[in-house]
Amino acid sequence: MSELNGRRVLVTGAAGRIGLATVQHLTELGARVTALSNVEHPDLKADRVLIGDTLSETDVARALEGAESVVHLAALAHPSAGTPYDVYSINVVSTFNVLHQAGVLGIERAVVASSINATGIPFNPHEILPAYFPWDEKIPVDVADPYSLSKQNDENTARMAWRRWGIDVVAFRFPHVNTTEILQRQADHARRDPLDGLREAWSYLDLRDSARAIELGLTAPLSGAHVFFVAAGTTRAPYETEALLDAFAPDVPRLRRFIGREVPIDLTAARTVLGFQAQYELDLPTLSLEL
Repeated sequence: MSELNGRRVLVTGAAGRIGLATVQHLTELGARVTALSNVEHPDLKADRVLIGDTLSETDVARALEGAESVVHLAALAHPSAGTPYDVYSINVVSTFNVLHQAGVLGIERAVVASSINATGIPFNPHEILPAYFPWDEKIPVDVADPYSLSKQNDENTARMAWRRWGIDVVAFRFPHVNTTEILQRQADHARRDPLDGLREAWSYLDLRDSARAIELGLTAPLSGAHVFFVAAGTTRAPYETEALLDAFAPDVPRLRRFIGREVPIDLTAARTVLGFQAQYELDLPTLSLEL
């Protein structure tokens, strides 16, 4: 039986892509889910569904009634999802509002959606590359857009909330998360234009794995505020990783070699601390990279 069976879990952003998958997964595990969304959705089925705004202290307080754990996914999830002011302010204030109120209530665990963009690399308007491969949670950041800055500060808010109220927080640096069908389309694109995925380390995660990572974030025996990269163990490009790096990032230091299509992100922390390893990976042929 799951540790979440019978537990009241608040999921914000419940009508979003990851939100819907998470609500379904936690419900199947026996959790009593409160789903908070700013829009209605026909596929959103939870024990308790509320329409509200994570910027509102009143709406969040109502959603947190009876909650024992929190999954905070509500956000504008791209730099183009609103004005720079809206993207930054909505994301940062929402995260503070949710963690602040959860902490004051004595809720012991929260999971927060950060992003691979907390590094600042994928959306950076400058021609930058990461400091090294594989990326890890300590990789130097270079932030130059409001969305990436918001995710950096969401991680800072998680650390503050733990220090202030003792709420344990797990922040996931998600890559692009989607269904198998859409990820396959991205793989087709990567076959034609492999350079396009370089600044995301060609990473991806199946929706089903994102929900399972959140489950483990809620139940793993840990304390403190933690940031984890989570991704599939392979890239979405049908080429050997070493060949990709030789072609597109030959001057970036490599801390180790990569086997086959191994994703050049260090997933050790999520595997050892949370026990997370992606189960759904793209089944791609390994092709010869010809430029």
